[in-house]
Amino acid sequence: MILLIDVGNTNVTIGACEGDNIAASWRMTTNKDQTSDEIGVTLRNFFTYNAIDISKITGTIISSVVPPIMYSLTHAVRKYIGMEPIVVKSTSKMGLTVKYDNPKEVGADRLVNAVAAIKKYKTPLIIVDFGTATTFCAINSSNEYLGGVILPGVKISLNALVEKTAKLPRIEIAKPEKIIGTSTVESMQAGMYYGYAGSVDNIVTKMKEELGEDATVIATGGLARMIAKESKTIDTIDSGLTLEGLKII
Repeated sequence: MILLIDVGNTNVTIGACEGDNIAASWRMTTNKDQTSDEIGVTLRNFFTYNAIDISKITGTIISSVVPPIMYSLTHAVRKYIGMEPIVVKSTSKMGLTVKYDNPKEVGADRLVNAVAAIKKYKTPLIIVDFGTATTFCAINSSNEYLGGVILPGVKISLNALVEKTAKLPRIEIAKPEKIIGTSTVESMQAGMYYGYAGSVDNIVTKMKEELGEDATVIATGGLARMIAKESKTIDTIDSGLTLEGLKII
């Protein structure tokens, strides 16, 4: 069994992989102030809750975009799992050629997603990951990671709108019944939902033009399913892409 851990800015996604199957997965809030003991006990409780024998773990792999949590997390794995984790870096052997000017700048999650997408889908590919930030990654038909686009995530955009205005309320991100809102909440929802779907389609269209060929567009991350309903360019949703990539690596 392999323990898979992906540390995002908002959540940590954890998976237990047996053979080719993700037997169970969990999420916990990313907390840079947690101690290694708090993280370790939480990990063990996840396994206990699902009646999975933690002693069967034979390897652990971590991807992270939050450096401050890594000391406590890696120490927790050593203490509570009993092994040294593999930490994914841009220099890790992944069978992926990275064309970024400085490969060290690429988030580990973006590379892990690319590894999984290349394995599962035909290139060229565009991966849209709806996380704290929304990232767009381009992979050409030679399986080379070219780079992409980074856009403020939907929730970040909403938080900024609420915090920087005096009267706009905090709202649920949801598709409104119509685009012409007749209340403040409807108007904000329309802006978030339709504005974001339009941004995604515009960016993907321009990326395809630059690639010079059509590409399969894969959406992953927390809000992928909701935005994909309105998007005209997203072809498929793959919510388990990052854990799949970790498993492959």
